[in-house]
Amino acid sequence: MNNVQLDNETFTQFADLIYEKAGIYLSSQKQALVSSRLGKRMRKLGLNDYRAYYKHIRDDETDTELVHLLDAISTNVTQFYREPRHFDLFRDLLNRWEKEGQRRFRFWSAGCSSGEEPYTIAITARKTLQSVQDTKILATDISSTILEQARRGEYEPKRIEQVPDSVLRAFFRKYTKGGNTVYQITEDISSMITFARLNLATPPFPMQGPLDVVFCRNVMIYFDNEVRRRLLNEIYRLLKPGGYLMVGHSESLSGILSEFKVVEPAVYRKD
Repeated sequence: MNNVQLDNETFTQFADLIYEKAGIYLSSQKQALVSSRLGKRMRKLGLNDYRAYYKHIRDDETDTELVHLLDAISTNVTQFYREPRHFDLFRDLLNRWEKEGQRRFRFWSAGCSSGEEPYTIAITARKTLQSVQDTKILATDISSTILEQARRGEYEPKRIEQVPDSVLRAFFRKYTKGGNTVYQITEDISSMITFARLNLATPPFPMQGPLDVVFCRNVMIYFDNEVRRRLLNEIYRLLKPGGYLMVGHSESLSGILSEFKVVEPAVYRKD
């Protein structure tokens, strides 16, 4: 008999697996969402039994299907210049640091989704700094599918509505693809960014630091406090003294940011 519906026991097994592997906490209220997302993946595999799909993931020693599972569960909502106050502050920091003689800059977009955030970081840096010769941006996400999309740097017109015309002219190439208008990031911007798959729930991370600014926005809302605490401790380790952490305005981190100093809502500094 096929288990067409995602029953409570099987949902709990998936939820436990996803928490174990990615730190994403899924309450029982997410059962319908999980059922829908997994259903799409199961149809591609020709499976109509959630228990069989769970066994398929567990039996896959390469973890290939686990990656597809996490891709299916990950929510990727973003836009260029999202939460613009952060980029105003970012520009001011770049100006100040460059005036103080800093020439090496390192930034991290944690949970970069389809690339809008790291590309906005790169564009802001190129517009602000006298030289970006030693400026590098690391952009990470747990979803390999969304990272491939981010690397292409191609966006349909509705995705670039927040981008000023002057920025579009300077840093995007407009062309037609399959009969549709596409805007692609220019190479002078994309060359500043390295995209990599990273699970934020499993520190320590391989990068060395020190980092100047970390954008970790609208990611920790999917984690419980224990996973958040581990991630924040690792970000603190990687930041330089005087470095900044930007989080999403909807994220409440009170009680787990013992070492960071609050600068303003959703902005923290390592002293």
